[in-house]
Amino acid sequence: MNVIGGRVLVPRSAVQRIQAMILDGTLKPGDRLPAQRELSEQFGISRASLREALSVLETLGLVRVEVGRGVFVLGPDEDGAPQAKWRFADRYSPLEVYETRLMLEPRSAALAARNAKAEDLATIGQSVARMRTAVEAGDLIAVAECDSIFHRAIVECSGNRMVMELFRTVNGVMDEIQRLPFIHHERIWETVSEHEAIVAALNGRDEARAAGAMAGHIRGAAGRIGIELREDSKN
Repeated sequence: MNVIGGRVLVPRSAVQRIQAMILDGTLKPGDRLPAQRELSEQFGISRASLREALSVLETLGLVRVEVGRGVFVLGPDEDGAPQAKWRFADRYSPLEVYETRLMLEPRSAALAARNAKAEDLATIGQSVARMRTAVEAGDLIAVAECDSIFHRAIVECSGNRMVMELFRTVNGVMDEIQRLPFIHHERIWETVSEHEAIVAALNGRDEARAAGAMAGHIRGAAGRIGIELREDSKN
């Protein structure tokens, strides 16, 4: 079993297979998933890994985990937000993570506008195009993956080795915080539009606009889960 920093890595195939069963109608809204023992045997993974996969699906608003009752598929109009869990509560609050992102990512975007190579910008742009396709297909797992690739690529393009190392150290936290707003499925297009604004600024090599677009995106993402980041800084 692969472990980083004491946390079990989420088996991507299990997450994708459960989502596929929801999308193709095998699992319908209100259905209860099979018992965890049965699912773990079916997917060939440990129950700990399965619980991690179910937690990702719950964060994305695809299922609801009810202690003592089981795991239930959510319908497209159901609000899974009250059941979404922040798995790093013993370390940081979501507010603290968003505040940290607001301190670091706008500057990283500005540096990326200055330092990124043409092929790097193409990769960032492609991640947004793939995200748009994934949203249209209702593939929330791919949406979340594209989101992570987008933000990670911008930090890497900043050229600041300390910031790059910091983000790698808390990669799991960043992936989780970026997934939280996607529980509101009807608002995912806002993320796509914000990413496109950042890409336009990067392609234009406009450092100030890139920083502003990234700051706006982070505030928007925080707002989608009810966190207000005051505009009391230079970002």
